[in-house]
Amino acid sequence: MSDLRELYQEVIFDHYRHPRNRGALADANHKAVGYNPLCGDRISLYLLVEDGIVKSVRFEGSGCAIATASASMMTEALVGKSETQVQALFERFHAMVTEQREPSADEREALGKLATLAGVREFPARIKCATLAWHTLRAALNDAGETVSTE
Repeated sequence: MSDLRELYQEVIFDHYRHPRNRGALADANHKAVGYNPLCGDRISLYLLVEDGIVKSVRFEGSGCAIATASASMMTEALVGKSETQVQALFERFHAMVTEQREPSADEREALGKLATLAGVREFPARIKCATLAWHTLRAALNDAGETVSTE
């Protein structure tokens, strides 16, 4: 199990040190801002959605390793997905980090690299770090217009 945990840590730190899809998206048609006052994480999320499909997604901001890695992995997972698929992925991810049980093999497969964040459920304060980008995503798709807070 420690080898698997080390692999997960490597994936998280890689996404923290080299975040994917970082930067503004000039032609975004959905945007939201998120803030985690507990940790100081801030994120601006930009999406280009055409015909109900996520064509592009990028983020800006600053945050801890968990928040940054989660945002980076999330942006990779969303491109090409329908809004319905995005909502299902949100539900799977949220359940994985908040429920006090190990995800099944099928759930891990459906989540792909995102499953590396399953361990945050053991650290309640870190759950908000891991879910900030996801709640910001939901706000962007709903054109909420207000800053999302994890308070």
